[in-house]
Amino acid sequence: MSKLTVRLIMDNGVEERLLVSVENSSSDLKSRIWRESKLLWRIAFPSILSRVTSFGLIVVTQSFLGHVDEIDLAAYALVQSILLRFVNGILLGMSSATETLCGQAFGAGHYHMMGIYLQRSWIVDGVTATILLPIFIFTTPILKILGQNEEIAEASGVISLWLIPFVYNFVFGLTIQMFLQAQLKNMVIGWLSTISFLLHLLLSWTFVSKLGLGVAGAMGSLNISAWFVVIGEFAYIWGGWCPNSWKGFTMAAFADIFPVIKLSISSGVMLCLELWYNSVLVLLAGYLKNATVAISAFSICLNVSALQFMICLGFLGASCVRVSNELGSGNSKAAKFSIKVIMFTSTFFGVIFFVLCLAFGRQLSYLFTSSEEVAEAVSDLSVFLAFSLLLNSIQPVLTGKYFDRQNN
Repeated sequence: MSKLTVRLIMDNGVEERLLVSVENSSSDLKSRIWRESKLLWRIAFPSILSRVTSFGLIVVTQSFLGHVDEIDLAAYALVQSILLRFVNGILLGMSSATETLCGQAFGAGHYHMMGIYLQRSWIVDGVTATILLPIFIFTTPILKILGQNEEIAEASGVISLWLIPFVYNFVFGLTIQMFLQAQLKNMVIGWLSTISFLLHLLLSWTFVSKLGLGVAGAMGSLNISAWFVVIGEFAYIWGGWCPNSWKGFTMAAFADIFPVIKLSISSGVMLCLELWYNSVLVLLAGYLKNATVAISAFSICLNVSALQFMICLGFLGASCVRVSNELGSGNSKAAKFSIKVIMFTSTFFGVIFFVLCLAFGRQLSYLFTSSEEVAEAVSDLSVFLAFSLLLNSIQPVLTGKYFDRQNN
């Protein structure tokens, strides 16, 4: 029998060390897996909940537009799958740098640095979002130059303007989530995201189905619901629930910002390519004979894949936090063990989604459209979608491991 010192950092920042007796046997391995799984789900579950419900806002919007007009559905699918996914991928990847830096600061007990890292991320992500803004302002001419259907391109230009406030929601929402997650305080984000999702359902039903506001109603509901979460996060941080990690705004956020930019760019490019490479299929679908059906079908498949990918990103977040916490406290063996447990858990869920997609591939389409043509096209793509879901469950966890190794 041996002694093990367990280092616990509570939500209030107080550190506790416990001396635990463990047996060097298979029962010890089981207890280690159990302990690691509890830590994993404490981080991953709120993250998964918030990511799924946040992306659910986009999916719900597409669902309501799909039952209004096929042109609006195709236009929204094109803008959301190409432009919004591109920007979201960059900002999500750059926010992962915040997760790594804050996780290591928390593990090392440097709590005051977490608020500084958060503000640096706001600066970097905000500038990045502003640089990318022209693609939403000039969507229609860009799509026409690329040879897309003229009617769809015109409708896309209107929808893309509504997405500008939604893009800036990413700048604050994603980084604050990483900031709170590193402190194991992300349950508040899960609750806010769930309430936001329910609010979006209510507003979309009211604005689109009852008041008949069409695109304006759906997109207005999307922006209101998304910013509800950000305002709630600001209230939580500034309200005194993060006394050790948030000390107020400081000019120190502008100092030593280039290492943050370097890590953010490498992370952003990696995740952007990961999210965007299959979105090119939607762009290519616009060149097919029946562009409206093709774009809608590909977009539905990508949205299903993206919803499952949000779960995988929850495991990515857990791997970033667990590995960075352990590396911050100098425990590399615990970091390796954590990765193994998270990888097994994520792959297990990937297998489940693989089987469900093969069994119910066609039925998924009716959540987004009532068109039999689109449903048939989605059914034809269901096998490829199933394999995509399986592979999605493995790669994000390895990405999280890569982020942490790059920063050490």
